[in-house]
Amino acid sequence: MVITHHGGQCFKVTLGDLTIVFDPIAKGATLPAVRFGADLALVSRDHPDMNGVEEVTYGDKTPFAITGPGEYERQSVVIQGYLSKSKYGLKKGAEDAVNTVYSVELEDMTLVHLGALADTELSKEARESIDEIDVLFVPVGGDGVLTPAKAHELAVSLEPKIIIPMHWSGIGEPKALEAFLKASGTGSEKVDKLTLKKKDLIGRDGSILILTP
Repeated sequence: MVITHHGGQCFKVTLGDLTIVFDPIAKGATLPAVRFGADLALVSRDHPDMNGVEEVTYGDKTPFAITGPGEYERQSVVIQGYLSKSKYGLKKGAEDAVNTVYSVELEDMTLVHLGALADTELSKEARESIDEIDVLFVPVGGDGVLTPAKAHELAVSLEPKIIIPMHWSGIGEPKALEAFLKASGTGSEKVDKLTLKKKDLIGRDGSILILTP
């Protein structure tokens, strides 16, 4: 499995011929749009910074798009979406927007992408169902999503083997990543891409990896 970061909350996960994308960036977004083909596109929040399904319809790939809570299974990948809340992109005083937290099981590993989550209080269903997280993608940028301190608090409580901060590159408050790392009080590792097998998780316990876009 290879994981790469494409800015904001967008991550591409490739496993052989299979490509999964979390929160693809659309045209007209705050960030530059992505352009590659995907088999599965998971959208956490209906906002151009995260809903660019058309941008990952490319070449011979037309993605199966998942845009909300529910249980899905495609190409031996099991996906569970949990309802949560986001304030990203909203005016002050507006009602919370729908955010979907995704748990993805593939190659005997569990990836959890929190999307544009605004609150550390996950639903009871999510808390009870999400267990033994291998890789956690957590928003740290504030400005409608978790603040760096709240992001660290939630990440620690979920006890993942690897923590990948997001929503700090191109969107989010200035120096959000630095504030998150300061809150963690531990070291971090910066990589261009993450190549991961199950055996690579041995000995990992909340390791923070920064994937550079």
